[in-house]
Amino acid sequence: MDALSDALALLKPMSYAFRGLDAGERWALGFAAAEGIKCYVVHSGACWLRVDGIDVPIRLHAGDCVLLARGRAFRLDSQSDVPALDAEQFFSEVPAGELAVLDGGGSCSGVGGYFDFAARHAEHLLRELPPVLHFTSEADKAALRTSIERLMRELREPAPGSALIAEHVAQTLLVDALRLHLSHAATTGPGWLLALADTRMNAVLSAMHARPGHRWTLESLAREGGMSRSGFAAHFKASVGMPALEYLTQWRMLVAADRLAKGRDTISVVAPAVGYESESAFGAAFKRVMGCAPGKYIRDLRDRA
Repeated sequence: MDALSDALALLKPMSYAFRGLDAGERWALGFAAAEGIKCYVVHSGACWLRVDGIDVPIRLHAGDCVLLARGRAFRLDSQSDVPALDAEQFFSEVPAGELAVLDGGGSCSGVGGYFDFAARHAEHLLRELPPVLHFTSEADKAALRTSIERLMRELREPAPGSALIAEHVAQTLLVDALRLHLSHAATTGPGWLLALADTRMNAVLSAMHARPGHRWTLESLAREGGMSRSGFAAHFKASVGMPALEYLTQWRMLVAADRLAKGRDTISVVAPAVGYESESAFGAAFKRVMGCAPGKYIRDLRDRA
């Protein structure tokens, strides 16, 4: 797989739910801070998006799509002076894939939902995304709208195989949005996601991701990118935001955490698979990156199950 696919394979959407909204002239919905990614598409009319920590509200027009990736509280509304209803409570009685009507409807309609991730380490992969990804070009809106409408159809009109199709469409929607962000964000960064737009960095990251247990050195990584050792070290840090071997350690621990979460491999099996001959060295690196020892990570997963 390519580097983006490798990374997204670790995210594994654990749950998702999308619902439609038909709102009237005066309305507001407040959403509490929560982990995961929120996604909204406006079908008709317009509304405001107000996100905690962002001073300027964002105007959403028909066809616009937004992703909220940082778990911040936010509200959608027609005017700022309208008291907000609790969105979780409002939608709690609306089945996934169905349409909710607010203030009589007729002025603004759209569809929205969330992705919640099974992996505890999802924040390591998503933390470099901006709080709001706002897609406004006609090409972008068309690419994302197709997935949203297919997802809604599978949820609203379930048929044999719908659950599996919906799962794949939901992940496709997320990948499409991240690819669009990648294609438009050349002036921002650094970070591993945006570094994928650089052909040389893409080659290096893909090699790291494909072979986390390989005995990588700066020299061998530089060869993957067709660069000198010193030039590679400086370019990687400038592009990704951290030294190459530090990124390699982080990636190895994310892979290790994913394998431990599946429950099929022991620490003694996972450690050499990600490049560590010593379990103690692996444990120290795991704790540094993931915030706890591998054994505690496994116990915490079992307690949550």
